[in-house]
Amino acid sequence: MSKHSLSHEPNLHGLRGYTLEELKIGMQEVFSRTFTDTDIKLFSGVSGDTNPMHLNEEYAKTTQFGGCIVYGMLTSSLISAVIGTKLPGPGCIYMSQSLRFTAPVYVGDTVYAVVRVKEIHADKGRTLLDTTCYVKDTVVIEGEALIKVPSKGPGGKKDSGKS
Repeated sequence: MSKHSLSHEPNLHGLRGYTLEELKIGMQEVFSRTFTDTDIKLFSGVSGDTNPMHLNEEYAKTTQFGGCIVYGMLTSSLISAVIGTKLPGPGCIYMSQSLRFTAPVYVGDTVYAVVRVKEIHADKGRTLLDTTCYVKDTVVIEGEALIKVPSKGPGGKKDSGKS
């Protein structure tokens, strides 16, 4: 049997996100992670950011935070995890992200990134998402993300979202 005569498509379960037509205002997804000292060191190595606020406990104890804090950009990367894997998920393209850091995150804290559909702009193939990170009941980051989302297109097939 020729591979061209197969009647089924490849299994893409877990590799396909929501299309623009499937999104609804208020839809929400969450991702969480507990940050470790290893996470901080690895992020420092990858990013090149060696700010002692994150790496040197003696120095950090002299600051307003009283100890080392997790990088804000590392914490905010959990938002990207939600957007790229859950809502809207694979196939979407980040266009912009605003972030406001409202409280510190410490090693050992579990951060919950919550992404919620705020607006859908079907004419532009985009959605505006509320993005918030929490440690327990404390908001540590808040912002918004503008995302290009693939559309089913006029023939009902998924469009790549390129434009």
